[in-house]
Amino acid sequence: MEDKGFDYMNVIPLVDVMMVLLTIVLMTSTFIASGAIPVELPKVTQDQKAALKTATVVVDRQGMIYFESTPTTLQGLKEKINTLKRETPVLVKADRYVAVQACVDVLDLLSGSGFKKVGLQTERDRL
Repeated sequence: MEDKGFDYMNVIPLVDVMMVLLTIVLMTSTFIASGAIPVELPKVTQDQKAALKTATVVVDRQGMIYFESTPTTLQGLKEKINTLKRETPVLVKADRYVAVQACVDVLDLLSGSGFKKVGLQTERDRL
């Protein structure tokens, strides 16, 4: 007996498997993108936003320092930030034309006091 060779390859099972894989990928990516996976979040008794309040330090064009909209000096800022928890995020807003040294002094004070979450706010340039 002689074995008969293949005249053609049956690709229907391959197409079926690929369609199933494509369906799984599309369904999963849709759930991830839209957040449609239903999750019931745990409840807490305390307001978490109050615990994660960001402290704000502003340095204006003349080099004046403001902590939470209150004018202060570098020494006064040091005293005020010593009352904060070290995990508190601190946002520094410096005028674009302020002397670099004034901004560096504030950032150095924050870093030397042990604050790890310090950010410098910027604006996107619209060209």
